[in-house]
Amino acid sequence: MKERILTSLLTAFIVSGLQAQNAPAVPRLVIGLTVDQLRMDYIEAFFSLYGERGFKRLWKEGRVYCNAEYDFVDVDQASAVASVYTGTTPFYNGVVGNYWMDRASLRIIKSADDADYMGIYTQESSSPKYLQVSTLSDELTIASGGMAEVYSIAPTREMAVYSGGHAAKGVFWLNDETGKWCGTTYYGSFPEWVTTYNDHKGLDFRIDNQAWEPYLPVTSYKYLTSDAKQLTFKHDFTDERSSKYKRFKTSPFVNDEVNRLVSECFDKTSIGKDAVPDLLTLSYYAGNYAHKSDGEYTMEIQDVYVRLDNTIGDLLDLVERKVGLHNVLFFITSTGYSEPDTRDLSAYRIPGGKFYMKRCAALLNMYLMAVYGQGQYVETFYDRQLFFNHKLIEDKKINLTEILNNSADFIVQMSGVQAAYTSQRLLLGAWAPKIDKIKNSFNVAHSGDIYVEVMPGWTLVDEYTQTSHLVREAYSSVPLVFIGNNIRPEIIYTPVKVTTIAPTIAHFMRIRAPNASEQSPLYGICN
Repeated sequence: MKERILTSLLTAFIVSGLQAQNAPAVPRLVIGLTVDQLRMDYIEAFFSLYGERGFKRLWKEGRVYCNAEYDFVDVDQASAVASVYTGTTPFYNGVVGNYWMDRASLRIIKSADDADYMGIYTQESSSPKYLQVSTLSDELTIASGGMAEVYSIAPTREMAVYSGGHAAKGVFWLNDETGKWCGTTYYGSFPEWVTTYNDHKGLDFRIDNQAWEPYLPVTSYKYLTSDAKQLTFKHDFTDERSSKYKRFKTSPFVNDEVNRLVSECFDKTSIGKDAVPDLLTLSYYAGNYAHKSDGEYTMEIQDVYVRLDNTIGDLLDLVERKVGLHNVLFFITSTGYSEPDTRDLSAYRIPGGKFYMKRCAALLNMYLMAVYGQGQYVETFYDRQLFFNHKLIEDKKINLTEILNNSADFIVQMSGVQAAYTSQRLLLGAWAPKIDKIKNSFNVAHSGDIYVEVMPGWTLVDEYTQTSHLVREAYSSVPLVFIGNNIRPEIIYTPVKVTTIAPTIAHFMRIRAPNASEQSPLYGICN
């Protein structure tokens, strides 16, 4: 009997040992890079312009998911990054966008604002207080007992804060007015190494001597997205009519600034240098200069991807030198993209028109007054959402479900409206793929009472920002690439959810996934 027990124990130890040998080692460092406005179709279209260190290396050595998807609508910087690092949608994490309408004050608020915490090197008071669930950085900090080094570096505040989560040791973004790397007292004292960098190596020392010109010979840029004939271009950042730093942050040079601070972080901290796994979250920009359309900057957008290719190559080389890529689990994805389309499509006889939410709200309120009597039933609107006066409805003893349903029935009769979804329908109604995506972008605390779905081909006019964009419902996906840490190279076209990133990274770091992350990890991605 003793011999049988001993044999069983030895067998168990041997099997468990083999399993441990087959399991990939926990990475010393995870690096997450989210590239704002990065487009899969542009990566592929400009592939012949790239060198061997950036995208081509990713495609050769990385695991490339060509069709990663956000499972909610109206994706922007804040909602995208929050989704990546919480592993869930705005319905749970609370971050419905860069801005939203505050019900209490009827004022638009910025999602990272928090008056309780002072800015450092900035007047902005910031924190992730609206982030309602845990993030990957939070779970790593908890699992390591606060020993993990966790830093977030991004051009913009929202991307920096929501990548860093609640428990990062440092979160840094570029000040729009001074070009200095700034932060918030929410994360404690500002690191001395960032202060020293600002004082001696800051962007403000260099920006006036920088000019953006074509990286390659102009004859290389043959992929044009409009009929505009462009011979060359040159942009500097000294124009006094607007903040030079704001415009700089829409150029490819901002990605090199991120890399500069990353290099400083490697030199001045212990990140990636011990057995405790660390996390570094980064953001780049790959959108249009000064937020104009591709048609206005056809050559520039090609140059953006050429320079992005080089910057990613520089980052991979830096990581290789400082930590060793085999010790790092590196992932790259995108926030998705929205292109301002200023073309007049009526010449091509494509159906469409302009839809004004302000007019929609006014007409609806007139209808409700005719039915229910005098009063301001629709208090305000924002984006595609209408906000109702709940106190007035309650005082008049009107059934809320009835007035919302009547309002939705009235709105769908308007030109340019595909559908209107009440908050109650989103929360309690029958399931359908489209309804589910709209529900995932809805949050009880930060969303309106009715969501108006505008028809594809129509232009939605935003009276708050004085901008407009063409509504498109065509399928769009973003890239997701894993590289390093024994990753098995492969190009995969099967769609995956962006919300699988956080549980996948958590699995490889041997920590819990964020507390609202319901997706299972991606498996079979390692050798």
